[in-house]
Amino acid sequence: MESPKIAAKNPAALTLEPGKYYWCACGRSKNQPFCDGSHQGTEFTPAAFKIDVKKEVYLCQCKHSKNKPFCDGSHNNL
Repeated sequence: MESPKIAAKNPAALTLEPGKYYWCACGRSKNQPFCDGSHQGTEFTPAAFKIDVKKEVYLCQCKHSKNKPFCDGSHNNL
């Protein structure tokens, strides 16, 4: 199994509007923490998630969270 590239060892704190988003699971996207299609040719696929109301979120950038796409502090153990 291929390991994802660690994009950063801290979460991305963002205020997101309602809508559907695609979180980068491979770590290769130039548009972190969102997918830009860089996973093509790998075993990774982006994680789709929906935001119902405008809110602040903390999205995982280390790609090791057990609560993807959200940060669970896993970056502290890398």
